[in-house]
Amino acid sequence: MNNGKFCLIHPDMIERRHPISLFAKSVVRLFGGEAGAGLLLIAVALIALVLANSPWAAAYHDVFDHPLPWTPVAKLSNLHLWINDALMAAFFFIIGLEIKREVLDGELAHPAQRRLPVLAAAMGMAVPALVFLWVTRDVPALARGWAIPAATDIAFAVGVIALLGKGLPPSLRLFLLTVAIVDDLGAVVIIALAYTAGLDTAWLAAAGGVLLGMAALNRFGVKHGLPYAIGSLALWLCVLHSGVHATVAGVLAAMTVPLALDRQGESLLLRMEHVLAPISAYVVVPVFGLANAGVAIPLALPQGPALALPLGIALGLLLGKTVGIFGAVFWAERSGFAQRPAGASWLQVLGLSALCGIGFTMSLFIAQLAFPASPDLVEDAKLGVLGGSLLAGLIGYAVLRTSSRIKSGKTGLPAADVGH
Repeated sequence: MNNGKFCLIHPDMIERRHPISLFAKSVVRLFGGEAGAGLLLIAVALIALVLANSPWAAAYHDVFDHPLPWTPVAKLSNLHLWINDALMAAFFFIIGLEIKREVLDGELAHPAQRRLPVLAAAMGMAVPALVFLWVTRDVPALARGWAIPAATDIAFAVGVIALLGKGLPPSLRLFLLTVAIVDDLGAVVIIALAYTAGLDTAWLAAAGGVLLGMAALNRFGVKHGLPYAIGSLALWLCVLHSGVHATVAGVLAAMTVPLALDRQGESLLLRMEHVLAPISAYVVVPVFGLANAGVAIPLALPQGPALALPLGIALGLLLGKTVGIFGAVFWAERSGFAQRPAGASWLQVLGLSALCGIGFTMSLFIAQLAFPASPDLVEDAKLGVLGGSLLAGLIGYAVLRTSSRIKSGKTGLPAADVGH
């Protein structure tokens, strides 16, 4: 069974009979697993930054923001909205599949297993938010951005770990994945509760009816994917018009997909996850990054109140994530609440905690929700996300690489001096 995100899915595990399955298998082989997904996302982010700071900047923004000549959904009038409200709903659908699998039959299925990742994820979201609110305390209008530094970009983080090779204990990587799962769930709850506009009760009731219908499909043993696909599309359309952000529909729809094995010994949820996860990692997320990472880098840093937003986000990601996650693991072991990942030194836990400060995809997404009517604030937020994520990635990589060299004895220092 798949114990992680897209990066753990081997091409041969993907069902071959459907054209989408063949496409998923092809993209996995093309980009080469988890390191490839992270490197692809880095490349896409760099391309977006270059375009946004080049003579083609106006054309780049026009591609995504110019009104479409025709759209089947009036609320989605340009390509940017289709990416953020429709394509990202598919991303959240896959997150929902993963959350359900892990809670029912994975690393979060047993209380003893979920203690540490739940605590670490909670502290890894709370402390960055507090850091952000403290830095921006003199500018009350920025308080809506408190959740921007609270999320971890798993594609980047796992990609960095993959680049480090086999010098890290497997438990450390598994810990990162389980923390990210809880982190994703927390982000979904935040989006649903904190970034919901005025509610349209009729559309909300319709969404509830569709969701109950999908749950009934599960209850009566329907194991074919087509009814769930149709239901998911209908649910997304209802939620889109309800005032709740449309991506929440992706998670809700995923919760109705059956995990139980059918008569052929196959699980619809696992088949969907195996097919869709590579497409999300290598297509959906890079397209989102290309559309949202392009920010004009100023020649000089903003001054005064204008600096508060990017500084609060960057410090939240870099300092808040590191302190929150490392502090949670340290307290858990010292208090006997839970043990740190087996075989991991404290230096490795510190490096992993810093690595969790890479908040690219989800942080950029939440920034759009936090300041929907203030494009200038969104651009400032992007600066903070990109700067904080870059520093977190570099520091996390450096610390983890150093820890691996120390444990292997290549630095000349005794391994016993580090880790306990």
